[in-house]
Parts: sequence; structure tokens; C-alpha cells
Amino acid sequence: MHSEGPEPDGGDADAAGPHQDSFTNRCAVRREQLGLSRDEVARRAGMSVAYLDRLESLSDDFDPAALMRLAAVLDLPYDELKEGPREPGPGRRPAAAHPQLSRMSEDECWRRLGTHGVGRVGLTDGPAPVILPVNFLADGRTVVYRTEAGGPAAAADGDEVAFEVDRVDERLSSGWSVLLTGTARHVTDPGTVEDLASRPGADPWAGGRRELWIRVLPGEVTGRRIRTR
Repeated sequence: MHSEGPEPDGGDADAAGPHQDSFTNRCAVRREQLGLSRDEVARRAGMSVAYLDRLESLSDDFDPAALMRLAAVLDLPYDELKEGPREPGPGRRPAAAHPQLSRMSEDECWRRLGTHGVGRVGLTDGPAPVILPVNFLADGRTVVYRTEAGGPAAAADGDEVAFEVDRVDERLSSGWSVLLTGTARHVTDPGTVEDLASRPGADPWAGGRRELWIRVLPGEVTGRRIRTR
């Protein structure tokens, strides 16, 4: 059992000090950023204010389901709300002392892509190109993704597009990048759509129906890898 600890009201972010990283402080600071009262956060998270107060007073042994609801209301990743900010995004550490940049064969590029994941599609939209993250499937030697008809990632049938996936190992200052350039084709065959929709990784992280499937037929597949000696 955990005691409820000091009453959070009247303390909020300042009680822990403006720079102290604690669960209570993270919740309070995020509420203030979003302009939400404690009552409103509790209501949206489907819990009483008393339970929210108790949850915020804990340092560990959280109820995962309650914490997941709270993270959704505060629009924070679950791990970040629970444990604090993660390390900065990749690429902030210095380069390795003796990096080696090499080209990858097309076979290696496809092996790196795997069966599914998250990549970026590059489209020409108006006066400037746009680059958008999408969930993708590797289908043979093509890449397929689904989106909303008329949405920002909905390339027209026959459009020239680019698709890129990369990975970075921050600690080793190494990584790789695969780039496909080719033509977008709408997938309209019902049997093919049904097969694609049943595969692991087919559900888009962004949610929604997203019934337009687009296949990228690559004209060129290139890749580069950085590794250390």
C-alpha cells in the first residue's frame, strides 16, 4: 500500500521545484501547458479527482491501464509520462572517429526494409514537395502503404514518388538509409486489398479507415550505410 502523500493542491509544479523531474511535476506541468484543470483531466481520463490525486502521488507501482488513459489525455508517450523525457532524437552525438560510408546492394536494401515498418513518402504537392510518415508493407519488390483518398499522402495514380526508410544507432554513430524512387499505382483489386489488409503491420498508426492502398513501383533502389572501423 502507498500513502497518498501530501495534498497536491496548492503545490503543483512549484512544490517539486521548477526543475525537478518527478511524476507529480510532469503531470502538473503538462496540465498547465494544455490549459486543463485537474477536474478536466480526471473527467477525460475516466477517473475521480481523488484517484487522480492518488495516482500523481505515486513514484512507482502504477496501475498501467489508468496511467495509459492519463497519458492519452495529457498527449504524452506512456514511457515519457512514467519515467521522464527520453534521450534526444538521434544524430546529436558526435560522429565516429573513423566512419565508413558505403553503398548497399539492392538485395541488402530489401533485407533492411524487412516486411513492414514506418517510412516516409515524398510527394510533389503544389509549389513544394512534401514528406510524410506512413506505415508500409514490403510486397515482393514493391512497397505498399494505405492512406485516405484525397489526403496529403494520397499520390495520384501514375505520380512519381520517393520512399525512404532509415535507422540510426546513436551509441555506435552508425546507421543506414534506403531510398526508392518510382511510380505510385493505386491498388484496386479486392483480393489483393484483402490480402494486404490481413498482414502484420497493415493497420496504420494514425487510425481511421484509410481505404486507399498505394503501391510504389520502384524504378531505382539505392542505399547507404555508415559504420565504424
